[in-house]
Amino acid sequence: MDEIVKQALARWPNVPHCTGWLRLDARGQWRLRDEADQRAGAPGAPIRHDALIGFINRNYERDEHGQWFFQNGPQRVYVELEYTPRVVRLLRDASTGTLTLTDQTGRPFAPAAVYVDEAGSVLFASQATDAAPADVALLHDHDLDLFADHATLAEDSQGGTFTWRADATLPIEPIEHAQVSTRFGFVASPAHQAAAAPRPAGD
Repeated sequence: MDEIVKQALARWPNVPHCTGWLRLDARGQWRLRDEADQRAGAPGAPIRHDALIGFINRNYERDEHGQWFFQNGPQRVYVELEYTPRVVRLLRDASTGTLTLTDQTGRPFAPAAVYVDEAGSVLFASQATDAAPADVALLHDHDLDLFADHATLAEDSQGGTFTWRADATLPIEPIEHAQVSTRFGFVASPAHQAAAAPRPAGD
């Protein structure tokens, strides 16, 4: 988290949260959604400003309830997720042939398992720890061919293996899209959750 953000939090600790305005799409783009976009259920306009994208990336975190947010100074801006809280690019080093995964914030992603949903989307899951649940990341669709070069799928497409390193082959398991958020403990739409929450008596 940026130091300026920490200072703002200390100075203004009780600023109300914001929901519905920021979205992460399935290609790892941040999208800004105005009130018209929110009313129409539209994805919003991609953010193109490099400095703003960098600021969001550095201050993107998960709260204790599985909601992902961007800490914008003293205010949490909760993120609507088209699919998963992370979207990764799969790259192969031209000189060594080594594969790497990097999420939309520029952070490396270390996979422990691979899943394929009913639409053919590929998801990577990290290893859960005592301190944190497993993260899940959607593979950018432009990298599916590279993934296929290193994957062997069962004839019934219900499993297989992915060769991540020369000494590391990961299992590929089927998963249903509708199960992903529950399986990995994240909230796809904080705005919907906030709208459905019971209001205090007297409001």
